[in-house]
Amino acid sequence: MASMPPQPPCLSKIAILRQKYEAVSPCLNERGKRLWAAVEATAYGRGGFNAVWLATGLGKATLSRGMRELKSASYSQTSGVRISGGGRKKIALKSPGLFDALEKLVDPTVKGHPESHLRWTSKSARHLTEALKLQGYKICPQTTVNLLHQLGYSLQVNQKSKEGFSHEDRDNQFRFINNSVSGMQNFNQPTISVDTKKKELIGNFKNNGREYQQKKTAVQVNSHDFPDPRLGKVVPYGVYDIGKNKGWVSVGISADTAQFAVNTIRTWWHKMGSKIYPEAEDLLITADCGGSNGYRVRLWKVELQKLADELNLKIHVRHFPPGTSKWNKIEHRLFSYISKNWRGQPLLTREVVVNLIANTRTTKGLEVQAVLDQNEYLSGIEVTEEEIVGLNIVGHKFHPEWNYTISPRQRA
Repeated sequence: MASMPPQPPCLSKIAILRQKYEAVSPCLNERGKRLWAAVEATAYGRGGFNAVWLATGLGKATLSRGMRELKSASYSQTSGVRISGGGRKKIALKSPGLFDALEKLVDPTVKGHPESHLRWTSKSARHLTEALKLQGYKICPQTTVNLLHQLGYSLQVNQKSKEGFSHEDRDNQFRFINNSVSGMQNFNQPTISVDTKKKELIGNFKNNGREYQQKKTAVQVNSHDFPDPRLGKVVPYGVYDIGKNKGWVSVGISADTAQFAVNTIRTWWHKMGSKIYPEAEDLLITADCGGSNGYRVRLWKVELQKLADELNLKIHVRHFPPGTSKWNKIEHRLFSYISKNWRGQPLLTREVVVNLIANTRTTKGLEVQAVLDQNEYLSGIEVTEEEIVGLNIVGHKFHPEWNYTISPRQRA
């Protein structure tokens, strides 16, 4: 040990010990402090014990223990701070029934009474701790969290994995759609998937997702999502070419109606489809069961008949069964990439929406075109029985409500 510099004669023995202790104590653990104190007390000889006790503030029992350890021949081989079994006992050892009590609270329907008072409230660490305290256990929320981890519990979110209700012919309809698409593509006929993307607020509103920015320079947006009456919302309706991996989106500014949906298909055909399929005679459309293109929407079929007459195309429609819209190709081959492309960017104007959609690209070659549809589409249009009777529509023998063909009517 390095020798201390000479001390002024005015410093007493206790003051010197205090100065030395304050210099080394931050570097020592419990065992090191008591051994250091024992060495100093022994070195000073008579009166050293009391001097060290007064200078360091260590307890007399602690100092006496250090001196005993110093005299022991094996103290230098001891690596632990405390002797085996020393220190405060774990709460699980002091309260053997704690684990079982906690598990009954976390999962009362399995382990405990079904009328547990925590059955109808959140099982947060604080609530669980309070419930354990009512049973006589002395515990803090952090200890509760540690015990939960030991029991194999962790915070979990709900996982969407169960299909719920599904039609008995769901899988058969999937196969029918797949065979229909494959058959049309074999003859180089257009096959498209259509749907409406969710409505979007126009203005300085938060858009989910994150983008790289300089630290503390996040884009500032409105704190509330109240629609701007001057800008309103937009309705993106998409057409996805399944065979060519190309997309078209019409951004509507009024209602999401069957007229809007069919006009989007019409615009796609004139702008894209007719150039890709100049020899087309048929058009296959896969669509959801609900919404503006639902199989029960009479106006959807009336407007498709008008389109078939106008384009002189035989239009085949295949609807996905109820509750299966996520299998529609447009959802995960077009709309998902649009959402990724504009993540974290406020949709300030309609032009911003159109440009962000039109610039959506993927490494697999997806190309998208977009246009703003400024037409006003009225909702609640009624279709007469005469119009339904006048449709040139034929249902397939397998679920004709989901699978039907609309052929051009003969012109007079």
